[in-house]
Amino acid sequence: MIKRLAIAAFITALGSQLSACKATPLPEAHSKGYETYINPGDTFRHTQLINIDGEPVRLAQGNKLIILFASWCSDSQRTLNELKASQLMADPQLQIIAIGREEDADTLKAFRTSFGIDFNLIADPDRAIYSQYANKGIPRLIMLDNQNRVVKTLIGEQAGIIEQVRWQ
Repeated sequence: MIKRLAIAAFITALGSQLSACKATPLPEAHSKGYETYINPGDTFRHTQLINIDGEPVRLAQGNKLIILFASWCSDSQRTLNELKASQLMADPQLQIIAIGREEDADTLKAFRTSFGIDFNLIADPDRAIYSQYANKGIPRLIMLDNQNRVVKTLIGEQAGIIEQVRWQ
């Protein structure tokens, strides 16, 4: 009986400690622990990337939309579908670059064909690019101005995120 009471007391104490840890606010930027390593006003670290066809992609003049995504992710797929249906696709001054986190060129080529994407796709198989901008969470949208400075960053886990992509 004493052994049972000791075990019950231990479980109760452990439970209260764990719930107290959960209730303590963490110094994270997002409730899911997502951290963003680039902020409005910062300059985007990459000025040239290599697309899945082996061609260099330089950041152009004008506004840029960088999308960090994964082809298997339903949130990424929804965001890309929203983008394809948006007026952003008709803007000749907007450069769109999508970077596939933990994706290789062959997978992204198949995804481009099946998904009907006509903007540059960049493979990032080892997170070398992604890890410079965030710790986790996809899709990530990074809006850049004419000087490649960050205007805004968004985490696209909810529907309608493309509606928030505005440079004004």
